[in-house]
Amino acid sequence: MSSLSHLKVLDLTSHLSGPYCAMILADHGADVVKIENPNGGDAARQIPPFQNGESAPFMLWNRNKRSVALDLKDSCDHGRLLEMARMADVMIENFKPGTAERLGIHYQAMAKLNPALIYCSISGFGQTGPYAARGGFDLIACGMSGLMSINGPPEGPPYRIPMPVTDLCGGMNGAIGILTALAAREQTGKGQHVDTSLYESGIALGVYEAANVFANGEVPERLGQAHRGNAPYQLFSTADGYITVGAAQDNFWERACRILGCEELLDDPRFQSTPDRVANNKQLVPALEGFFKRKTTGELCAAFDAAGIPAGPVMNHVDVYEDPQTIARNMVTEVQHTTVGTMKAIGVPVKLSDTPGSVRSGAPLLGEHTDEVIAEWVMASKE
Repeated sequence: MSSLSHLKVLDLTSHLSGPYCAMILADHGADVVKIENPNGGDAARQIPPFQNGESAPFMLWNRNKRSVALDLKDSCDHGRLLEMARMADVMIENFKPGTAERLGIHYQAMAKLNPALIYCSISGFGQTGPYAARGGFDLIACGMSGLMSINGPPEGPPYRIPMPVTDLCGGMNGAIGILTALAAREQTGKGQHVDTSLYESGIALGVYEAANVFANGEVPERLGQAHRGNAPYQLFSTADGYITVGAAQDNFWERACRILGCEELLDDPRFQSTPDRVANNKQLVPALEGFFKRKTTGELCAAFDAAGIPAGPVMNHVDVYEDPQTIARNMVTEVQHTTVGTMKAIGVPVKLSDTPGSVRSGAPLLGEHTDEVIAEWVMASKE
């Protein structure tokens, strides 16, 4: 049994944020039907690299779904979608605001059709406000939400974050909103509109930066490897690689100095407390760097671990997927795909003790389940 196996979800999304939101529900058992245009389907199907002609990224975040090909500008296909919407618990879209209304499938229309429907919109900037009509990509949201301004070395330009942070968090926030709305529906019997955006998701991540702005009104500086409220709390170069160490607590700081052989720093008035070390981090880091380079990453990790100090090696993604902790937590799994066959996938990150999620099926081919789903959903709605 899966926790969401009683839910029917219509996924009208493309690219990453919406499909990732729907994937979270699918991983926990929801019957997620991906509605795609027959002419090419989700644009993410064209993202490289490819396996047997299928997009590897698309397959990664569209698992556990079924695909139905519908042309929403065609009256017959539009009618089929409306029949499916009558049966759905959740509908997810990430169109540019205004598109769903032009297609006649906006929240107000769907709520009249199915008052219990949870309707989730994920957009660049949200459904209201002066930027609502703008399209939005992760790149733009990272730049405008402040995330890019704090990323990169202290000297130099802002850096693009090399992963789609606001896309992924937008999808997560959409899933949180859907689950929250479903909980409310249990009490009221009514559905509602879940409205989230990449921009807001990026803003919500800037917790330390907001604390600084709200406290002193100053623009947060770009810190590079440093942390705004803790020190030492960053990456250091070792004899053979890199290590991350969180030794900001005073007891951790003392143990770290003894492990590194720099006990003299314990008496330095610049480094006596966490606030002192944060204020003098530009002097602290050079004082520590030489000691880190005397030992290998493995030696330091073992010593810090034995002392109870949080630390870890900086691993590349091949290392990550081969790591024993990754394997033990089932974060690499295998799934069958219609074209590719057996392929690897990222596992489910949230573990439930009684109703665990799972990766049960590979991403669908375009329109692979059209007849099957129409028979199940549309025919059932007419009974």
